[in-house]
Formats: sequence, structure tokens, C-alpha cells
Amino acid sequence: MKKTILFTIISLATLGKTFAQKDTQAKAILDQVTNKYKTYDAVKTDFVFALENPQANIRETQTGTLVAKSKSNKFKVTIYGKPVAGKPVIAQEIISDGKSQWTYLKKDNEVQVNEVDKSGEGLNPAQIFTIYQKGFKYLYTGDQKLNGKLCQVIELSPLDAKKSIFKVRLFIDKAQKQIYSALIFDRNGNKYNYTIKSFSSNANVPDNTFTFDPKAHPGVEVVDLR
Repeated sequence: MKKTILFTIISLATLGKTFAQKDTQAKAILDQVTNKYKTYDAVKTDFVFALENPQANIRETQTGTLVAKSKSNKFKVTIYGKPVAGKPVIAQEIISDGKSQWTYLKKDNEVQVNEVDKSGEGLNPAQIFTIYQKGFKYLYTGDQKLNGKLCQVIELSPLDAKKSIFKVRLFIDKAQKQIYSALIFDRNGNKYNYTIKSFSSNANVPDNTFTFDPKAHPGVEVVDLR
């Protein structure tokens, strides 16, 4: 289930390739978000991700960090497990330098290496704040307060009806003009709630952030699938 949470986060940008059925007010709001995001070289965000499936009696919450350079498609997603002595413990990571992608599971002390999928169907969290740009129709449904923030609410649905995710509800921070929260619904009855806790733009991120160093993980098994 933890893998499901992680891969749902990073698969949001892969639901298609074209705009359609645009609501003009929704488009204006989303264009503001896009234009602001494009001015950033790198972003760093801490988030909370919750999975809920009432029918299966599942409710899980995890925290994580995303560092991304959207212009070069570089990213690092870190998911944390149960804290030890009050400190976060890394449970898993997905890292990409734009060419190769590493998926590291601490519990198994294993990392899988793949080439980055450039077909447009691959996983790319570097585009997490512009997920709406490809493959969605969208509708502005009004303003709503969420955790004290006034948000503009936009409903997204994929153009491809065969996708497992059938609806995404975006909450756009009206003052900051950026995505604050996303609620994702899939056909298996799962609801995924992704909420930004902190956001840093133009973060100072060294390039080695986007590569996996086996030497820093003694005994790690490297499974190279390239």
C-alpha cells in the first residue's frame, strides 16, 4: 500500500497529452499557477499524503518531501516512515536526473534503476504543480476555505475514460496562486489527499540531489533494469 501512495503522487502528471473542454474561469486560474511556477528554477515542498478507502477499512497517512527542477525534469521524492526518537526516518525514495530513475526501498535495502520514460506516459513528479496541463477537462466550482486558507476549487477529470483515476479536486491557494491540496479519486474506491505543508521556491539544490549514491547505502542491492 505504501508503494501505491508514492506512485499515485508521481503519476498525476501522466494522464494524457491535450487540453479539452476548458472552463474559461478555471483556465484563467490555472494559467496564473502555471506562469508563477515557470519562474522557479527549483522548488522544495514538504507534504502530507493520506490514503482512505472506507470499504476496505484503510486509512494511512505519510509525510514526505519533494524537490524538483521542472525545466530539466529532475526530481527527488522522499517518503518517511514512523519517526524514531522524534526524527523522521526515510522509508523510500524515487530520484531522477532526467535520464535515469532510481527507486530505493529502505526496508529491502534495494534500489531499482530504470531509464526515464520519455513517452509521456512515465512518472514525473517534477510536473506536480502543473498536472492539470495535459489530458484533463476542468471546471471551476467556487471558493472554499481549507485549513484556514481561502482556496479556489477546480474539478479535473481525465479525457481518457479508461484511466483508473477518474477525478481530481484541486485547491488553489487564492493568495499565493499555487496548488495547496489535491484530492484524487480512483475507481477502486481509494481517495488520496495530498496537502502542501511548506513550499520553497528557487531553492538552492545541489545537482547531486538528483542521483542515487550506492556508497551512502552500505550493502544496498542494485537492480539495474536499463
